[in-house]
Amino acid sequence: MSGSAARTTTADVVCLGESMVTFLPSQPGRLADVPSFGRGIGGAESNVACALAADGHRARWISRVGADGFGDHLVDTIDGYGVDTSAVRRDPDRPTGIYFRTATDRATDTHEVAYYRAGSAASAMSPDNVPMEDVLSTRVLHLSGITAALSADCLALLNTLTAPREGRPVVSFDVNHRPGLWRGGEEGPEVLLALARRCDLVFVGDDEAEEAWGLHGAEAIRAALPEPEVLVVKRGADGVTVFSRTVGDGGDTVTTVPSLRVDVVAAVGAGDAFAAGFLSATLRDLPVRDRARHGHLMAAAVLTVPGDLTGPPPRAYADRLAALDDTAWGTLRLGPGWTAAEGAYEEVPVR
Repeated sequence: MSGSAARTTTADVVCLGESMVTFLPSQPGRLADVPSFGRGIGGAESNVACALAADGHRARWISRVGADGFGDHLVDTIDGYGVDTSAVRRDPDRPTGIYFRTATDRATDTHEVAYYRAGSAASAMSPDNVPMEDVLSTRVLHLSGITAALSADCLALLNTLTAPREGRPVVSFDVNHRPGLWRGGEEGPEVLLALARRCDLVFVGDDEAEEAWGLHGAEAIRAALPEPEVLVVKRGADGVTVFSRTVGDGGDTVTTVPSLRVDVVAAVGAGDAFAAGFLSATLRDLPVRDRARHGHLMAAAVLTVPGDLTGPPPRAYADRLAALDDTAWGTLRLGPGWTAAEGAYEEVPVR
């Protein structure tokens, strides 16, 4: 990918967006019936930052939080993963967002989420109150469509950050279409498409592309998004298709990488983890196939734990798995605890 190697940077990746305090249920059931909750954190961009920092990269998270205990908890927790939080701003007038969710009922796939984020500190982010020097002093700037949906000011900020400019870092964008967040309902898809077309690296699920834009299949998605140098189309259990183009070359290289078989504990945070794994391998200039495989491995790490965040597999171990031949890759099955091994993959719950 084209980038900013000649520019002095203070981070490998800057992730900008809202994080919230998450309340996780003590047992399965409806929110009305769950007696107590444990506290965690959740946020697409901070999840990516935490995973990248845990994998040894210089990651910075930029946002706004309330001048409250929940804001303290967010900053302290994210800082604890090794993320640079020095550019996070406190808002004395607006609260930190929170949300509650149920445990996924795997038999019926029922899932409840209750957000309390309207008027949050992060929703007040704008081009005027975000420290642009800290945002742009990076090799990669990672954004998501969730931020664009939070407020008109947040959308103005994303429009500013994705605008073409000399010396711009590589801009990574996860579409993250969330229909319930958009104020005007139908405006979201059009806004997300316009933002994605101005970015260098785009992640999008084929299901959300169909829901948002009525597009069917990876080729149709690429036709609607011809500008990004790299387009990653996530196809669920069918794996990912990556369209990559060398600068100055009008043609695409198309790489398809199957998903791993995973014994899922909780299906939350996998998309953010995939993006982190793909970005980590991109920063290391690995081949496109291995970037996608590292994305799958990071996602498998999160899928085999209850929360949104977990430590990634040791890098050398992940590299060995990513380098497997196609047959061996296709026979992997990862279960809880698989990331703890330091040795060869035969020594962990892989079957």
